[in-house]
Amino acid sequence: MKVAGFTIIRNAVKYDYPVVEAITSILPICDEFIVCVGNSDDETLKLIESIPSDKIKIVHSIWDDSLRVGGKVLADETNKAFKAISPNSDWAFYIQSDEVVHEKYLPAIKEAMQKWKDHKEVDGLLFKYTHFYGSYEYIGNSRKWYRNEIRIIRNDKNISSYKDAQGFRKLDNSKLNVKPIDAHIYHYGWVKPPKAQQDKQKNFNKLWHTDEWMEKNIENKEEFDYTNIDSLAKFEGTHPAVLSERLKRYNWKFDFDASKIKLKFKDKLLLAVEKQTGYRAGEYKNYKIF
Repeated sequence: MKVAGFTIIRNAVKYDYPVVEAITSILPICDEFIVCVGNSDDETLKLIESIPSDKIKIVHSIWDDSLRVGGKVLADETNKAFKAISPNSDWAFYIQSDEVVHEKYLPAIKEAMQKWKDHKEVDGLLFKYTHFYGSYEYIGNSRKWYRNEIRIIRNDKNISSYKDAQGFRKLDNSKLNVKPIDAHIYHYGWVKPPKAQQDKQKNFNKLWHTDEWMEKNIENKEEFDYTNIDSLAKFEGTHPAVLSERLKRYNWKFDFDASKIKLKFKDKLLLAVEKQTGYRAGEYKNYKIF
C-alpha cells in the first residue's frame, strides 16, 4: 500500500500557520508528500524546504486572486496538489495547513487504509474533528463547528476538491462513499496570537468576499477579539508531539468564562439532545456513510 500526503500553503510565516507541524504529523505514514506552495510575501518556501525529509515534493503555484467567490481558489490549489500525486499511490491524505494529527491516531489510520484499500466502492475515510479556539486549552463545543470531514481519498482523479476545499466530491458532483474511522483531526486555525489572527481574518476573507463586504464586516483593529464566542469546553487531552515547540512559544492569555455562554434557548436544547443521542439536527454532510 502506498500513501501520498498533500497540502497547499501560502504566507505561512506571515499568518503563523502550523504547516510544518501539519505535514510532519502524518509524514510517518506517507510515502510521498506534495506541498503546493503559492506565491508568498514571506519565507514560506524556505520554511517548507527546511523540513528534513526526501518524501516532500514541492509544486510551485501562482494563486488566482480574482477567484473571490466561495473560496474557489483554495479548491483549485488543492486540485493542483492532488494531481501531482504519483499514480502508484493508493490513497491521498489531505491535511490543511492549520490541521494536525496526534501520533496516537496513526496506527488506526494506517489500519483503516489497509482494510479498505481493495474495496473500490470506498472513496474515502471520514475523520472526527476537534476545533481549538482562543488558546490550546479550549475547544469549540457548540453546533457551529463541523464534526466530521473527509481527509483521506482514493487516488482517483475523478475526485476533486469541493467548493472552498473543506471536502471532496466526484467530478459529476456526487458525494463520496466513505467509511468513518476513530481518529481526530485537531484544527488549530483559531489559535494564533491575537494580532496574527486579526491579520489572517483581513487576508483570508478576501478569498470569499468583495472589498465592500470586507469594509462592512471585518473590523479595522490591531488584534482579534477572542471573547466573542458562544460556547467552549476545556480540552482534557494532550496535544500532538510535533506541537511541543509551538506550545513553548504560546505567549498570550485567553480565559473563557463558562458562566457567560452565549447560546439561545433553542441552541442549548439542540445541543443537549446532541450530547445525549449523538444526533445533530440539520447537520450538513458532504459525504455518504455506508
